[in-house]
Amino acid sequence: MRKQDIKVATRLNVFERYLSVWVALCIVTGVAIGKVSPGLVGTLSRMEVSHVNLPVAVLIWLMIYPMMLRIDFSAIRDVGRRPKGILIVLFVNWLVKPFSMAFLGWLFFKYLFAGIIGSSLGDQYLAGTIILAAAPCTAMVFVWSYLTDGDPAYTLVQVALNDLIMLFAFAPIVIFLLGVSNIAVPYGVLLYSVVLYIVIPLAAGAASRAALLRINGPAWFEGVFLARLKPVTVVALLATLVIIFAFQGEVILGKPSHIVLIAVPLLLQVYFNSGLAYGLAWWLRVPHSIAAPGALIGASNFFELAVATAISLFGLTSGATLATVVGVLVEVPVMLSVCSFCNRTRHWFAEPVAVPVVEPARRPIGRRA
Repeated sequence: MRKQDIKVATRLNVFERYLSVWVALCIVTGVAIGKVSPGLVGTLSRMEVSHVNLPVAVLIWLMIYPMMLRIDFSAIRDVGRRPKGILIVLFVNWLVKPFSMAFLGWLFFKYLFAGIIGSSLGDQYLAGTIILAAAPCTAMVFVWSYLTDGDPAYTLVQVALNDLIMLFAFAPIVIFLLGVSNIAVPYGVLLYSVVLYIVIPLAAGAASRAALLRINGPAWFEGVFLARLKPVTVVALLATLVIIFAFQGEVILGKPSHIVLIAVPLLLQVYFNSGLAYGLAWWLRVPHSIAAPGALIGASNFFELAVATAISLFGLTSGATLATVVGVLVEVPVMLSVCSFCNRTRHWFAEPVAVPVVEPARRPIGRRA
């Protein structure tokens, strides 16, 4: 067994390792529920307050809150220790990725695939991919970084910094790109989603983390508390996907090829942005332990937030929501392929070599030259 395979087996649990399989099962289960129990689906759809579906909101909160608990925001103090790696990822995450995704979405959904999907669905799919690209990844980045022997301190700083920037940048970027794409944006609902799914979970996670570490210590917090929360996150994600696919059943059964069409620009943007971050790191002579996780952070997405925002803005049955869920479907196999590429190209990066200091030989005292 290769080193990469051993790492995947030891650090990715069954759910994480086969995420795409679980998503496929959720598609089947959700579509079946939608066909067999349309009354149940209708009841769930009516459980809504201010454009927020309550069952889905609770489930998404159960996904996001544990992720925020893992972020140590005190790591921001070390932001200046690896400036090149930090700046590369910030550039790709916030100045390239949302805009490259908007371009690719526009190219495929408004032109290349327009004759297949139609104008209305094209707008919806474009909106979903923009929302997905505007939310950089959080928790799963630590796994990807480990699989490439990434610097854990750098990864922690980068994730914490991204989360703080997301508080202020996510909504303006989404508003701007959807506006440029001539897609109507309910601004109040978007800001409400930012508060509900970013501000509150982030604040609650930071406060809970500080209190629990102070009371019980880091060993209990990491080894017991977070371990117990992990199954809750998994169940919440699977339940959310089942509900979404129950609402999307007619679209999936009538147009299954649309899932493949949505995946095309998503795959292209992941490989483009990871390649850009990795190439910039190589050009600027950044160590591989920084370059590899930087490429992965620059390419992956915070799909839980994207799904929640798409549901709030466009509804459970919208094409935008379906587009964000396809992002979940392709996440793990695509990111594992990026990990593999980074490991195979480690030799491209010349790691700094410590030069031993040789002290000059001393002459014995009293001896003349």
